[in-house]
Amino acid sequence: MTSTQAGRRPAIHMIDTEADRLTELALGAEDRFPEVSALLLDEIGRATVKTASQIGPDVVRMQSTVAFIDEESGAERSVQLVYPGEADINAGRISILTLIGAALIGLREGQSINWPDRSGKRRRLRIQSVSH
Repeated sequence: MTSTQAGRRPAIHMIDTEADRLTELALGAEDRFPEVSALLLDEIGRATVKTASQIGPDVVRMQSTVAFIDEESGAERSVQLVYPGEADINAGRISILTLIGAALIGLREGQSINWPDRSGKRRRLRIQSVSH
């Protein structure tokens, strides 16, 4: 296994209507948040896109509450993934236009992803639970 393959991201799933809306959001945010926009567009591009009824209850989608762990630090967090206008970090609602938001979308319970934090350091985030 090469070092590139070791960093391979897990398969993800998205609802078709959310993928369309998130694409528009990411394209509109390219000037303000170029890194997050590029990462989110990449995630949308590699996702298996399905109708809402075809997405399992264990998949992170918009409005999901997600409990996850940073495997390096052991820090556990629970957040709700929301659109930018609904974000309120004090209430635990994080925008899809954040690095963590873009990392979580489409993952299933038990999956992990290597993802950059704001300092550029790679973190391994593991999904513990998803609720809607």
